[in-house]
Amino acid sequence: MNKLSSLHCEACRSGAPLVTQEELQEFMLQIPEWCLEIRNNILQLERSFAFSNFVDAMAFSQKIAELAEAESHHPAILTEWGKVTVTWWTHKINGLHRNDLICAAKTDLLVS
Repeated sequence: MNKLSSLHCEACRSGAPLVTQEELQEFMLQIPEWCLEIRNNILQLERSFAFSNFVDAMAFSQKIAELAEAESHHPAILTEWGKVTVTWWTHKINGLHRNDLICAAKTDLLVS
């Protein structure tokens, strides 16, 4: 099993394959704090991170933005006082691609 955080995103086009149920089960073991959410019939990965103030939450959001630019894959980021919620999914395929799992693992590294 490849370590997700060591992988890089690949260019994703419309029609790219969604992650299989087997891949999802295997890779979720590496990102156990992420939850699977379904919104508008689209499977997404989501995790909230706690901070002691707004400035730290904003700084973390900026780190996620830099990660997203480096990987050319962009999440939804909700920044609040003391909390950042990150949601990864692939818009072009309306679901989860391997890139989403990779970016979730890399997001975890930003707080470790």
